[in-house]
Amino acid sequence: MNGRLDMTSMYAMHDALRRELVQLARVTTRVDGDPYRVLHTAAGWALFTTCLRVHHSAEDDTLWPALRRTLADRPDELALLEAIEAEHAAIADVVAMIEDLLTTPETGLDRLGDLTDSLATGLAGHLKHEEDQALPLVQAFTTPAQWAHFGEVHAQRIAPDIARVLPWLLDGATEQTAATVLAVLPASGRTEYTTRWRPAFAALDRWSPNTA
Repeated sequence: MNGRLDMTSMYAMHDALRRELVQLARVTTRVDGDPYRVLHTAAGWALFTTCLRVHHSAEDDTLWPALRRTLADRPDELALLEAIEAEHAAIADVVAMIEDLLTTPETGLDRLGDLTDSLATGLAGHLKHEEDQALPLVQAFTTPAQWAHFGEVHAQRIAPDIARVLPWLLDGATEQTAATVLAVLPASGRTEYTTRWRPAFAALDRWSPNTA
């Protein structure tokens, strides 16, 4: 339909989620720490789960419904969207099980390790599935107005935590990606990012206990 949608922020989010899966694996495989306490009180887990929930809920509430209406007479594409949403639900279930387990650590490390492994496998597979098959549909059939609406909903839901989320999102990103993402902010927001948010995030050891 258009082929002109800028998906920089979408891919930046996917890259950030993949990056945090690596950190999560490190936390849960360390023999000299307490992974329950880390996940329960670390900013890294809080940021990861917050951004994951916002990202998936914004897609489920805006992107996929619009595509379903456009592709109503294309059953194969509709089945793909149903599969993507089912993956979202399965990932959310695993996150919920992990968070429940963090309140009952007596269950044992093996259970936590199994769940975090399941989360890593499921989320990594989902992100690839979405990039390979769903995002091309978004690019082909989503209008600029629908894409802008998705961005607005996403931004509104992340706004309460933007001071930490934005530098989290851009941690390790290329200069071009950072410039594209930051360009949507007003000048005052870019100043806040440069002078306050990014330095504060850089000083945060987000996968350490008691940083949430």
